[in-house]
Amino acid sequence: MPDTGVGKTWTKLSLIAGHARRDHDFQFTSLMHLLNVEFLRDCYNSLNRNKAVGIDEVSWEEYGVNLEGKLEDLVSRIRRRSYKPMPARRVYIPKNETEKRSLGIPALENKIVERGITWILESIYEQDFLNCSYGFRPERNCHQALKALNDMIMFKPVNHIVEADIKGFFDNVPHDKLMDFIRVRIRDTAMLELLGRFLKAGYVDDGMLMRPESGTPQGSILSPMLSNIFLHYVLDVWFDETVKTHTDGFCELIRYADDFICVVRYAEDARRIEEALKNRLNKYGLEIHPVKSRTISFGCYEKENADKQKRKPNTFDIQYYGVSENFQQVRMFCKITVRLAKNWLNRRSQKKKMSWARFNRYLEKYPLPQPRIVHNFYTPSPVW
Repeated sequence: MPDTGVGKTWTKLSLIAGHARRDHDFQFTSLMHLLNVEFLRDCYNSLNRNKAVGIDEVSWEEYGVNLEGKLEDLVSRIRRRSYKPMPARRVYIPKNETEKRSLGIPALENKIVERGITWILESIYEQDFLNCSYGFRPERNCHQALKALNDMIMFKPVNHIVEADIKGFFDNVPHDKLMDFIRVRIRDTAMLELLGRFLKAGYVDDGMLMRPESGTPQGSILSPMLSNIFLHYVLDVWFDETVKTHTDGFCELIRYADDFICVVRYAEDARRIEEALKNRLNKYGLEIHPVKSRTISFGCYEKENADKQKRKPNTFDIQYYGVSENFQQVRMFCKITVRLAKNWLNRRSQKKKMSWARFNRYLEKYPLPQPRIVHNFYTPSPVW
């Protein structure tokens, strides 16, 4: 939550956070009054000023003309319950060489209200979210998730990995079940109605208005928070309270948004967890991806075990490579790249082949990126 001074709404959000932290069963019945002009002005100022425009074709700068008047009108419509979010403008970006990912670009006014709702929900649910969740949370990031995973593999009795991917998660979250989870903490009918309107706002794709019955569109400011709330109840709490109590050995969950990994000690536990995950997600209208999900043997003794069994050690991908304990592999990759680049240049040239001395002079003028640690897992101990 940003530091925006001593505004009344921010003070109230701090009090709400404290109340939510002290009483995890408390239900909040009065939240809509927090969406006042002062608060929404902060929401407007927090937005990225260079983002693409939605179907309203209004930029951040254009909305800022007579900002106070527009915010007063917006607050009036919210309190009369006449405010209706505009549909998002759907665009497609490359996901890989063959697939594209859909994004919803909200209208500027949608973004303002979404930011406000997100901060309100954050003040409540940050007190409930578990430590296993790292995605789209304040002061948490992907490298912290990797550090936690690295420590468990190195220092805990981990021998198996259940690697899971939820198929089309953001397009398939059922609205009715999501709203049921939100009602666990929120009983403000006006806020619930507004959240429902955002879920049903839909999107415009190639001139066609679509209003799906499921999904939280990627690109929405509100979507990561709603997704974390949904998976908090469907996955995190279930794993912590049910799965851990029905296994014989060590097991933990690490989740970043809709991607998650279970680290497990015993093979039978891993098998049962994989099956239980499928059943649990199916219960809430979701499906484990049949290709991108698997259970493998893995741990600090994996290479030794693989050598004894005369097989290749199992591996799994992580998308953030320049981290502690991976520097040697990244450096080796760089050396191989340099060697291949020299060979490629020599194959293309019709003249005398380039020597290493000449190639190194070429690299001095046109250097390749050097391997480096992007994120250090470890802080050096102080010398006393």
